[in-house]
Amino acid sequence: MTTAVDPEEARQELEAKLLVDTVRITHPTSTPVLDVVTGLIGPVPVELVYEGPGAVLSGHGQVTAQHLLGLEWLDDTVSWYRLLTPISAPLPARYDRVEVIAAAAEHSATLGRVWQVLDPSEASTVEIARVTRLDEITTPG
Repeated sequence: MTTAVDPEEARQELEAKLLVDTVRITHPTSTPVLDVVTGLIGPVPVELVYEGPGAVLSGHGQVTAQHLLGLEWLDDTVSWYRLLTPISAPLPARYDRVEVIAAAAEHSATLGRVWQVLDPSEASTVEIARVTRLDEITTPG
């Protein structure tokens, strides 16, 4: 006999157990400006899309999350990283920038790294979190 999964219960459990970091999603609004004094290109102007609970999971982290929840709900993907945010979070757009600005784990390797959104959030009839494919664009120096 198969036990039915309650999507609302699974969503609440996922948010409590996995969405423990604070993530920031920004959208580029124009191109960076050249500083004529230093000769360096300045930061890319951005607008804030979302800042709140989330998680950036590597391929290994996705497997760990499935074991933690007892559910296999993340499929294989060509991208190595995925961003998980609550269903209430806005949809990021392609090329938006993602950063973990506060990590729950003391020795988190996600702080200081930057990812870019590869595709809009995955869609499904039954959703328990927003799942967005990412590509890492920087690593801690």
